[in-house]
Order: sequence, then structure tokens, then C-alpha cells
Amino acid sequence: MTASLYLAWQYVRFNKFKTIILVASITLIAVLPLTLEILLSESERQLLNRAESTPLLIGAKGSALDLAMNSLYFDDEIPEAMTMAAVERIYDTDLALPIPLYVRFQARGLPIVGTSFDYFDFRKLSIAQGRSLTMLGDCVLGAKAAEKLDLGPGDTLVSSPENLFDLAGVYPLKMKVVGVLAPNHSADDLAVLVDIKTAWVIQGLGHGHKDVTRTRDSTVVLKRTEGNVAANAKLFHYTEIDTENLDSFHFHGNTSSYPVTAVIAVPHDEKSGTLLRGRYLKGKEPHQIIRPAEVIDGLLQNIFRIRNVLDAVIAIVGLATILTIVLVFTLSLRLRQREVQTIFKLGCRKATIARMLLAEVGIIILASGALCAVFVGVVDNYAEELVRHLFVG
Repeated sequence: MTASLYLAWQYVRFNKFKTIILVASITLIAVLPLTLEILLSESERQLLNRAESTPLLIGAKGSALDLAMNSLYFDDEIPEAMTMAAVERIYDTDLALPIPLYVRFQARGLPIVGTSFDYFDFRKLSIAQGRSLTMLGDCVLGAKAAEKLDLGPGDTLVSSPENLFDLAGVYPLKMKVVGVLAPNHSADDLAVLVDIKTAWVIQGLGHGHKDVTRTRDSTVVLKRTEGNVAANAKLFHYTEIDTENLDSFHFHGNTSSYPVTAVIAVPHDEKSGTLLRGRYLKGKEPHQIIRPAEVIDGLLQNIFRIRNVLDAVIAIVGLATILTIVLVFTLSLRLRQREVQTIFKLGCRKATIARMLLAEVGIIILASGALCAVFVGVVDNYAEELVRHLFVG
């Protein structure tokens, strides 16, 4: 057997090119399904982890998936907005802590998340550089967002207009970057976090402008009465909030009618959560309450159906590759007929020749198995970081 292994080893060494191709083909076919399984399992774990950490989500009736994806991962699909009255309604029940979210705008391609201070505690977000939000117009960047934008405390970031032809006169807001979050390994790493009132200012619901009662420009004044001064569109609106003009920023109307895209409800206990869910089961209820874990789990089930198709495709390709390898060995054996005859004439039995050929196959399979184990080991060891890179960027 040692002689057969020696001859087989010398043969595969001499035919390096053919050996490398065979080893690479077998390795790829084995590695693909194994690494895919590892990465999908890790993706499922990370996606479900964020969903499971969010007890309940409340939003306007519509697509539960859009609501979950926008609220958890700040996806571009914006659910129908509801009002701050939905937040006050949860406060009044005394069953859960409501955390408002307004995820609609972007800054240089990154989502602007308008929320409250409770969100930082809920997601366990800590400041790595600078400070937290203290005034209107402040923003805090996620770790990846700061790296991607190359910004830090003291810099400024301008919100992106929703369209280039904004007839409503809503101008981009120049926000002051006051802090950078520590890496959280979640969607928050690529977010621009602001107070929800700052998000309303971006929408144009709140604004600051020069005091029209003191202006000397008569072309700005539309109508002047004893108790009121109405200005026209010529009145200059501030697009940056600082300590000098902060007092001029104000909101018109009742803020309870201002928009939010979702409310995270954190029940005080399991019973409170059940009671809260029951309050949203009425037929004419304009809002829906969902368990994000159930919605994301349903999404993953659909993804895994696609994975089954992909596994079938890989299996078919693998079978085709194996048949090709068998064909290569068969053709190789035909081309080596003179070599086999010479070995036979030297006194070797057919069993010896068979052992030599099997030894060649064994060496190739062992080499492929070793490479496959290395690749799978590396992917398994860095699966968490790989998935984070793919999902978070």
C-alpha cells in the first residue's frame, strides 16, 4: 500500500495543473453549502435578536413588514404616519413606556432617526465621543455613520431634501454633530439620531425666523394689525440652529397632531403587554400593534424557502461537478493505458494498479477536505463580523 501511495503522490505532483483544478472544484462544491448555512444561521440570529429585543411596535394600519423594517432597521419603505396622540394614548394606559420614532428623512444617504432620550436607554446606546443631545438641531452619529461620513463632534451635517423641487419651502437643516455612539453592532451604527422635534423642524413643521415685529423691510410684511403681523415667503428662515437663534424656533398648532412613523411600546410586565395588545383589536381601530419577532420570523421563513431552492441548485451543480470529475478520471485512465500496461508488464497485479488509482483519488479528496475544513473554520470564526459587515456596512 505504501508503494501505491508513493506512486500516486508522484503522479499528482507531476500533474500539478490537473490536480489543482480537481481539488479546487471539489473544495468549492463542499464549501458553498456549508458556509451558506453558517452565514444564514448567523443572519437569522442577528435579525431575530433585534426583533426579539423590541417587545411591541405600534403604527398606522398597513403593512406590518414595512412597519417592522422601518422601525427596526430604518429601511427606505416609510409606513403611513400617525400622530403623537398615539404616544399619549399609551402613556394614559400606564401599561407600557412609549418611545416615539420618526424615520423618514436622510442625510447623505443615511437614515435620520427622530426619537426621544428613552430610545438610548432602551437600545443600550452609549456615547463614545462628545456628548448626547441637549438642544434642538443636535445630532448623534452611529459608529459606522461617523466613519463613513468622516465626521465627529464639532462638525456639521446637512439633511437631504426629499426632492429637488420642494414647493413647500422646506429647507435642508444644518445639524450640529455633538457625539458619536460606541459600536452597537446593529442598525443604529449607521443612523443619525436626533430629537423628534428636530425631525419635525426638518419637515418644516417647526421653524425659526427673524422677528417680523422688528423688521424694517416693508416688503416682508404681508399684513399688519394691532395684535398680529403676517409675513410673506420673503421672510428669511434659519436653516441652522444655534444659541443665538434657538429662541426664535417654534411650532405652530398642537404637537399632539404632529407625525410619528411608529411607537415602540415597552410593557411593564407580560400582563401589561397582553392588556395593551387587547386595546388594539377593535375592528375600527386605526392603529395596529405587532410583535416584531413574529413579523421578522415570518420574513425569514420566506427567505429560507428561497434557500431551499438555492440548496437544490447547489446540489445539482455539485452532482454535475462530481460527474465531471469522474469523467476526467475515466479519460485520464484511458490516456494512461500505455502507462498501466507498462506497470502490468513489470509484474504488478491489477489490484495494485487499482490501489494506485484509488490512492490518487484519496489524495485529491483529502487535500480538498483539508482546504474545506480551513475555509469553513474561518467563516465560522468570523461569521458574526461578516454578517455585521453585510447588514450594517
